[in-house]
Amino acid sequence: MIKELKQIAGIARWLEQEPELVVVYDENVAWVATEVLKALPQAKTSIALETSEELKTMDTVLALERRLLEAGLSRGAMLLAIGGGITTDLTGFAASMYKRGIRYANFPTTLLAQVDAAIGGKTGVNLDGYKNMLGAFRMPEYTFLCADVLRTLSPRAFRCGVAELLKTFLLADATAYESAVRLLSGAKTAQNAPELQQLILRAAEIKAGIVERDPEEHGERAKLNLGHTFGHAIEHEAHKRGEDIQHGEAVAIGIILAAEMSDREGLSKSLAPRLKADFAAAGLPTECPYPLETLREAMTKDKKATVGKIRFILPKEIGSVCEWEVINN
Repeated sequence: MIKELKQIAGIARWLEQEPELVVVYDENVAWVATEVLKALPQAKTSIALETSEELKTMDTVLALERRLLEAGLSRGAMLLAIGGGITTDLTGFAASMYKRGIRYANFPTTLLAQVDAAIGGKTGVNLDGYKNMLGAFRMPEYTFLCADVLRTLSPRAFRCGVAELLKTFLLADATAYESAVRLLSGAKTAQNAPELQQLILRAAEIKAGIVERDPEEHGERAKLNLGHTFGHAIEHEAHKRGEDIQHGEAVAIGIILAAEMSDREGLSKSLAPRLKADFAAAGLPTECPYPLETLREAMTKDKKATVGKIRFILPKEIGSVCEWEVINN
């Protein structure tokens, strides 16, 4: 259930009756947690997390589980995750396991999390450098969207969210895609533009609708993986080399690679050059830094791969995608 908040204090309307509320937050957004705790003084405790892809592991989840146990939480407890996608993934996964499952809600503080990671109930952690290999489907009670918390995002973190925003519109809304490209292309003030909030809500609406129709990815939900088969492999290769490529950047490159594949296979016509120009204008990377052959092993271990086949989501045109399988020889 997506709830828009005009101000952080508005969260009290939805959670003030929770007697066993625990706030789990990314230490980088302690200021948001402080404001939330002012609005929710009944919170039993708060837990700060140090977040990074390297710390998005079972060890971190187990440490969180021990904190919940020490707090004496019952199965009626509610966790509130405040932070980006790493925080919401970790907290949701912990909620799915603690006493066989307790409730949780998300308060995403990054653009990427507001339009993608915090919506849909996919939770999980990385394993040996492979993205989200361990996890569970566990739907949040609420996902709170508040534009005010985006004001402290770094330009790089903001651009990472732009990648997922454009991805969502490539799936299902050509008009919103055009609006987003116009707003974001070379605009230094887009982060504070009132139009951005409407685009965020539209993207959240699209993803929530897909998830509602296919909560456990047996069909339509798979198209949300546009750019991610390549993207996760790029992230894995960067991790191996000790190089810094963030998720949204890898997804942006992955979408371009998917569009190039679509053009080669005749599923689309000259789509890749158009998307490359749009993404570059929005400040996103478009060139893969690694030879494609080096990404193959990671793609075969992708969660969406089947025996002998690698599964891709490819764009056919702006607003439409299809599934495509490649035999892995």
